Amino acid sequence: MEAFSDGVFAVAATILVFNVQIPNVTSGRLTNALLVEWPSYAAYAISFATIVIIWVNHHALMDAIHGFDRTLMFLNGLLLLTIAAIPFPTGLLAQYLQEGHDQQTAAVAYGLTMSSMAVAFTLISVYARSRGMITIPFSIVRFSTGLLLFPLATAVAILSAGAALVIFAATTLFYVALPLLREDRTPRTEESG
Repeated sequence: MEAFSDGVFAVAATILVFNVQIPNVTSGRLTNALLVEWPSYAAYAISFATIVIIWVNHHALMDAIHGFDRTLMFLNGLLLLTIAAIPFPTGLLAQYLQEGHDQQTAAVAYGLTMSSMAVAFTLISVYARSRGMITIPFSIVRFSTGLLLFPLATAVAILSAGAALVIFAATTLFYVALPLLREDRTPRTEESG
């Protein structure tokens, strides 16, 4: 299951870069054209970081599960469905932030995909816990943050795509920072040789 999952994560992360367009400009205008592409870079960075975070968390969760059944495999497939879909709304968001119209619709599409991903990941964890398949402690902060902030950003996107983008980025930074801060607080033991 992990090998197939890793393949889906890798393909989704790789496809993201195809949403970043190479500007076709006349001599001397490349700098400005690259600066205008900022939505593509922002959407790419947020989505790539999100895929990496989910991949890392997926590995931690799968390592903690001591047995898989068919339902868990289908729930994992649901998560992978959302991961594989991330490049589409990422490209949509990048393009329409640059176009200057329909930005809210593109941001809502992005938010719905991210919200679906958060729900799918949570379903895997909740199911595994309910069946006694998992041994790691449950973190309400870790799971509720995505379940709250992705839908919040989606709702905010109806009014402002830019504000939604800030919430998406902040959510991504939270999920990078939280485990790193937790690791810094965990006492390390010296191995004797």
